[in-house]
Amino acid sequence: MKFPLLGKMAALAAAGLVLAWALGLESSLVAEREGRLREAQRSVADSLATSQALLGPVLQRSCSEKWESYQGEGKDRKTISEQRDFTLILGPQQLQVDAAAQTEPRNRGIFIVNGFALKANLVAEWSNLDRLQPRRQREGSRVSCAAPVVWVAASDTRGIRSARITLQDHDRTVLPGSSAAAMKHGFHVTWPEDVAFDAGPARATITLDLAGTESFAFAPIGDTTVFTLKSDWPHPSFNGRFLPASRVVTATGFEANWRLSALASRAPQELLEGLALCRPDSAPAAMAGGSAAQGCMEVFGVSFIDPVNPYVLSDRATKYGLLFVALTFVAVALVEVMRRLRVHPVQYLLVGSALVLFFLLLVSLSEHVPFGWAYLVASCACTALLTFYGAHVLRSWRAGAAFGGGLGVLYAALYILLLREQSALLLGATLLFVVLAAVMVITRKVDWYTLIGQIRSESSRGSERNIASAQ
Repeated sequence: MKFPLLGKMAALAAAGLVLAWALGLESSLVAEREGRLREAQRSVADSLATSQALLGPVLQRSCSEKWESYQGEGKDRKTISEQRDFTLILGPQQLQVDAAAQTEPRNRGIFIVNGFALKANLVAEWSNLDRLQPRRQREGSRVSCAAPVVWVAASDTRGIRSARITLQDHDRTVLPGSSAAAMKHGFHVTWPEDVAFDAGPARATITLDLAGTESFAFAPIGDTTVFTLKSDWPHPSFNGRFLPASRVVTATGFEANWRLSALASRAPQELLEGLALCRPDSAPAAMAGGSAAQGCMEVFGVSFIDPVNPYVLSDRATKYGLLFVALTFVAVALVEVMRRLRVHPVQYLLVGSALVLFFLLLVSLSEHVPFGWAYLVASCACTALLTFYGAHVLRSWRAGAAFGGGLGVLYAALYILLLREQSALLLGATLLFVVLAAVMVITRKVDWYTLIGQIRSESSRGSERNIASAQ
């Protein structure tokens, strides 16, 4: 070949394109498997319950005002009965919630979906009930009201395992459904006739067992809302409009406490405006802060996420695949130049293929074992294979061991990058700088013109020998 170096660079570029195409296929595979996980999550949610949002308890009273009006004059004068229907709603002045969530993982094939069982005790207090006393808008009208109702709304009633409501220290029968027009899902009790209802203080205690998947949210409708949540899940993701005032997260679980007032939250006003209670997973904008714009009430809550999601980590690892291949090719080329070896483009392609296969092994293993173990097994297998192959390509077991050791360092660096998402850019940039600095230091005394000339002459002599032997 007249220009052997140029031909080899073209062959290496072609090999790089093939490997990039293979990495693209692996990225598509990771996305497809993650889609299967989402299908499994939806399947569990359809069978058990979706993510849950909770609101209440709320006092509500339906009233009507009737009056007579007159039309016409003289003999044509008619009496017409008119009526105005209206609803009085009153959120608690003091709302205290103590809740504990126990995680209940559910399996769909090889996929695991995080479910939870929440046990909550809600205590609502009203210092006075003046706002539930109807006001006449017409003089001489007749006002009548139905018995007050205490209701609690839940986004998915399939998750309600049990509910108990005590009014003024009297247990009452719980009925399905809420009385709110925008929140039909829930349960309620009617204020009993044998319990006094007047302008004095009132108290309702709710004991609730609620199941759901992935996340839980609560609407702070009290003038003062104090919410305490304990769980055995060690990786909570607090979200919604309000973060906890205090939280303790350990390896065995977490405890979080929210303290909110009506001065900080629009939820009490949104209750009166008739906004809906939306599930956390169906209203991301509401959880992020756009509640009113989405027609959803303000909520706060927690997601029971898995920070070591194998598909998220595998996808992030695959994005570093080209960098891995490029650094390995640079290392092999550097050894080839410094030791005057000749490494065929096919050998480069085989080395790159082993690197690409690592990511496929990582995805497949992480579906059956924890991600850390999957990463360890896949990286050790590929490192051992490339150490063995490198010893023969580089014609020295010492060089092969050094090559494998360098790959081991790269795999360790990649694992750190995957786990430290916030500092991944800094660590990646530092790694590239160190690699470039090492290459520059090692090759600082190389006379590239002389070296390229020698490679050309050696290639020409090799071609002449091949021609002579063929003749």
